[in-house]
Amino acid sequence: MTARARLAYYASRFPLAEIATTYRFPPTPELAVQWVERTPPGFTFDVRAWSLLTGAPTLPDSLWPDLQDEVRDRSRDNRRLYSAHISADGLNECWDRFAHALRPLSDAGRLGVVILQYPGWFTPRPEAWAELADASERLPGCRLAVELRSSKWIEGDAFEPTLEWLEERGLAYVCLDGPAAGPKAGPGVAAATADIAVVRFVGRRQIEGEPWTSPYRYTTEELADWIPRIRSLAASCSEVHVVMDNCWGTDAVDNAALLADRVRADLDD
Repeated sequence: MTARARLAYYASRFPLAEIATTYRFPPTPELAVQWVERTPPGFTFDVRAWSLLTGAPTLPDSLWPDLQDEVRDRSRDNRRLYSAHISADGLNECWDRFAHALRPLSDAGRLGVVILQYPGWFTPRPEAWAELADASERLPGCRLAVELRSSKWIEGDAFEPTLEWLEERGLAYVCLDGPAAGPKAGPGVAAATADIAVVRFVGRRQIEGEPWTSPYRYTTEELADWIPRIRSLAASCSEVHVVMDNCWGTDAVDNAALLADRVRADLDD
């Protein structure tokens, strides 16, 4: 399928889709207008923030040509670009342009949350807290969700302070199922820290000793384990966004349809 055909397929079956390509390349306002025009009223997009904005390694070619001069001299030939390689003015402009590109989605009422996905080395320390605080103010008018890939944010005594800090700032904690949720792939913390909750299924590693299936597809039982957790989240906020990021073949679409059916059946009961 082409990207356009895939979007039409998703929009005919689901109320929500996550745009993941924006993690590698920032969107343009023109592209956002196309997303609006190609989906029905009421459809919602969650958008993954450009990797540069969360300190993750970024493709140098994804930076706008007219901002290439903002890259510090010693970093211009690097194979990966990081936010620290760019001048303060250049980074401010990157945030502004990303926000501007999302405006057509927001104006049309199609923008769900912007997901700020932080790398595994982003751990709770003063610099990280400061970066989160800064990011929370960078996209005014947007609802933000924070995906913390390091388990140190929720281990032991760090658990409550992390969730309380996010709640004070209205930032949604991204609930994960998969390798990033812990050392042994599975369901992670289910918590609502804002008026919207986000659950992302990123796939589970193959379990040693069990027959090989797809390394990403969830079983009916694995998805069923999340139904009471999703209901609990729904009781704490106005919306719950459930996204499948186990993108191997048709696994994500099939799992999304299966989980949606199970949730509907559970509500009917």
